[in-house]
Amino acid sequence: MNLNECKAIITGGSKGIGFAVAKAVGAAGGQVAITARDASMLQGAARQIGAVAILGDVRNQEDCRRAVETAYEKLGGLNVLVNNAASGYRSPLESIEDERFLDLLNTNVLGPVRMAREAVRIFKRQEYGSIVNISSTSGLRGSENSSAYVASKFALRGMTQCWQAELRRHNIRVILVNPSEVQTGFGSKTAPSMPNPKKLLAEDIAHTVVACLTLNDRGFVPEVTVYATNPW
Repeated sequence: MNLNECKAIITGGSKGIGFAVAKAVGAAGGQVAITARDASMLQGAARQIGAVAILGDVRNQEDCRRAVETAYEKLGGLNVLVNNAASGYRSPLESIEDERFLDLLNTNVLGPVRMAREAVRIFKRQEYGSIVNISSTSGLRGSENSSAYVASKFALRGMTQCWQAELRRHNIRVILVNPSEVQTGFGSKTAPSMPNPKKLLAEDIAHTVVACLTLNDRGFVPEVTVYATNPW
């Protein structure tokens, strides 16, 4: 894809990896719409990078439908969806709360389903598009006290493989990106003020997403994992 032709919607785009991807795509000449639940943070982020701001919650089907329709209208088309919005929840097994577990799955698993379900109708109609699912190395292996988050990322990886099997014949690329630990302040409002120079930044994941998108459309990257070289 030539990013000058990119018209992308990015969920969770007001901070962290989503914001970094939106900024990178915009800097490369693409048009971007970002979604988030926090109105003030969303508006500030959109102003900063010249993106279209769409208030919405991926846990809500109507919000997802409206977000995709609005992006299509405001951008004059749509050919990229980046499913980035996610939440975290840590708990030892004996203390897991059903409600919090299900809420996380609603965001991290059904959120991407809802957004992709809406976007793929457009992509199939035009026989072209790309879906980028931001997962995690937690989708590759389990870890202590992380049952809910790990389960959601294993599910996202499996769904990505299903979508690849379904959509390649329609010239739709589905790409899974597995970042290792990224210094984004995940679960809080702000990233660290003094990031560790040896660990990953959101910009590193944005670079990866842009690289995958700019590959000639005759090929695609099914899955890519990004680790810090020497974080110790």
